[in-house]
Amino acid sequence: MGAQWSQFFPPKPQFTEADVPSQDGKVFLITGGASGIGFELTKMLYGKNARVYIAGRSQAKAEKAIKDIQTTLTASTTGSLHFLHLDLDDLSSIKATVEAFKAKESKLHILWNNAGVSRPALGSVSKQGIELQLATNCLGPFLLTQLLLPLLQAASSDESVVPGSVRVVWTASQVIELSAPFGGLVMSELHNPPRDSSRLYTNSKTGNWFLASELARREGPTHGIISVALNPGAASSSLFRHTPSVNYLAWPLLHKPRQAALTELYAGLSEDIGLETNGCYVIPWGRISTNMRQDLVDATKSMEDGGLGRAIKFWDFCVQKTEQYL
Repeated sequence: MGAQWSQFFPPKPQFTEADVPSQDGKVFLITGGASGIGFELTKMLYGKNARVYIAGRSQAKAEKAIKDIQTTLTASTTGSLHFLHLDLDDLSSIKATVEAFKAKESKLHILWNNAGVSRPALGSVSKQGIELQLATNCLGPFLLTQLLLPLLQAASSDESVVPGSVRVVWTASQVIELSAPFGGLVMSELHNPPRDSSRLYTNSKTGNWFLASELARREGPTHGIISVALNPGAASSSLFRHTPSVNYLAWPLLHKPRQAALTELYAGLSEDIGLETNGCYVIPWGRISTNMRQDLVDATKSMEDGGLGRAIKFWDFCVQKTEQYL
C-alpha cells in the first residue's frame, strides 16, 4: 500500500522545466493540449522553444489557449503553437488529421496521448458505435499513433537526434493498480461492455498501459522509439466533467494540473528513460515505478516469455477495430 500512498501524496518533483534544455527544432504533438494537464504541458514546452501542436476538437478553445500562453511567454521564447483538429471518438476522421499534420511536418519527436474521457453516461458510444471510453481513450490514440509512426521513425533516424529521445507517452491512471482485475483486462468485456462506467474507465486505462508496453516491444528494437505509460497524478481538470462530484469528494487528493504536467514532462524528456527502460511506467511527479502489480507486468509479456500475453491480445483487438481506417 505504501507504493500507492506515494502516488496519492508524491514527493517533491525532481524534474521540472528548469531541467529541460532548449527544444528548438523539435516538433511535439499533445492531444487535449488546450486545457488542464495538457495546457500546462504545452506552456512548458513552448517556453523551451518547441514547435507544439495542440490537437483537439475545438479550434476556439485551442486558439484561446494559444493566446493565453503567448501573452504570458511570447517575449521569452522562439517556440510556436499550432492547432490541429482531432476527434478521437471518430475513427473515420483521424487519417485526415494526420494528413493535415503531414502537410506541415515531416518529423514528429514526441507524441503525448494525453486527451481522454472519464465516466460519461452509461450507453455513451463513439461515432462508430463503440463504448465511448474504449474508443476515445484507446482506439483513437492507437490509430493516431499508428498513422504517425512514419514521422516518429523519421525523427528517430535523424543522426542529429539523441537516441531514445523520440517518444510516445500514453496517459493511464492509478486506477489500473487499484481496480483492474487479475491480468488487467477481461477480454470479453471489450465486446460486451459491463454496465459499470468505473469498470469501463479502468479497462480503457489498462488498455493505455498495454498499448504503451506493446509499442515499446515492437518499435524499440527496430526504430529506437520509446513508449511509456504514466499515472500523471490526481489533478483537478476537465476530465471529471461527467462526474463533478469528484472535485468535491476527492478534493484533498487533487493537485493543480501543473503538478501532473510535470509527470508528463518527465515521461517525455527525462534522460532517466531510455532504451533500457523502454516500456516503463511513470508515476507522480516524475519517477519510474518499481512496484507495478506483478500480474499487470506479466500481462505485458508474451506467453512465450512466461507472461499472460494480454497486451498482445489487446493490441490485436485494436488492430482489428481500426485497420479499415488506416
